[in-house]
Amino acid sequence: MKVCCIASGSSGNCVYINEGDTHILVDAGVSRKRIVDSLKRINVTPDMLTGIFVTHEHVDHIKGIKILEKMYNIDLYATNGTFDGIRKNCNDILLDSDKMHVIHADEEVVLNDLTILPFNISHDANEPVGFTIESQTNRKFSIVTDLGKYDDYTLNHVKDSEMLYVEANYDESMIETGPYPYHLKRRIQSERGHLSNVDSGNLICDVLSDRLKIICLAHLSKENNMPEIACETVKCTFWERTGMQELPFRLFAAKRNEMSEVFVL
Repeated sequence: MKVCCIASGSSGNCVYINEGDTHILVDAGVSRKRIVDSLKRINVTPDMLTGIFVTHEHVDHIKGIKILEKMYNIDLYATNGTFDGIRKNCNDILLDSDKMHVIHADEEVVLNDLTILPFNISHDANEPVGFTIESQTNRKFSIVTDLGKYDDYTLNHVKDSEMLYVEANYDESMIETGPYPYHLKRRIQSERGHLSNVDSGNLICDVLSDRLKIICLAHLSKENNMPEIACETVKCTFWERTGMQELPFRLFAAKRNEMSEVFVL
């Protein structure tokens, strides 16, 4: 299985996953041009895409969907709530109903070489989900972002992943002293908001296994976080929880304006 982060952060999110002849995106929250140009850099053309899976309807996850669907006839996969949210909040996005496939939490979607399993997350959106994606060769990649809390249900879905794409949205000190108004700070820090760097570190500790080889810290806030702070906080949390000074996995933070390397699981 191949994985590449095309964009991550409050200004746009998009992840590419490939196994065999199956090519999918999770979210398309940046421009069509940026997505197409990024795919071309790894020798993938838009007509090769099997589908786009959408976590929820917020604009930083759906910005490029309309043009991608219309220009390249790509199937879309989302919950009923997400499709309803797109219709209600994004009047300029009119999707082809024949290309819309309703998915449900805890029900697998099998697309050729990949099995995609949506699971419920806690966020202020209309029926949002995270995803685990498994290949026929028993490789597992999990996406868990845009959630204000996690629990055993979340951990049971993402455990045994070889690569984990996990939210580390904000540094607690930065958000408290930062420019956001009080109500927005409380929304971000709520159980339907986002995970902090410490939360992210704790989640990683809770799913630690010998299979876990790569961790990508994702959806970092531009105003309330920095890649260096996110990585250092996760490292410190890991050390405090496990006593291990050396990380047994590769850790990095996804960049807002640059695609990542292609990871082969």
